[in-house]
Amino acid sequence: MDLRACLETPLTLLPGDMAAVPTGLALALPSADYVALVFSRSGHGFKHGITLCNSVGVIDADYRGEIMVGLTNRGTQSFTIDDGDRIAQLAVLPVCRAAVTWADDLPKSERGTDGFGSTGDQ
Repeated sequence: MDLRACLETPLTLLPGDMAAVPTGLALALPSADYVALVFSRSGHGFKHGITLCNSVGVIDADYRGEIMVGLTNRGTQSFTIDDGDRIAQLAVLPVCRAAVTWADDLPKSERGTDGFGSTGDQ
């Protein structure tokens, strides 16, 4: 779902600025088996350099406060947000809890320990 700004007056982000933008929304996830994730709007990031301060916002199941969207202006021009503007996207997802086991060795894989860019250009 889209998250919209809930502002009394327009908010202008100058290049390099960060701000917590209120949405006027709060939620109650049904259990710790769910998490809400806040994502940037791709158009804002690509066209204007407006992204989330923390890349992805995580809303835990026990949080009950207003959803605030931390935005930063990585662009070269000021960017004004008006009341009702779409500022981010929210997804509610199930949580998969991993069973962590300590190990001295890991099973071999075709990729092995090759890092960034090792899977090719495709």
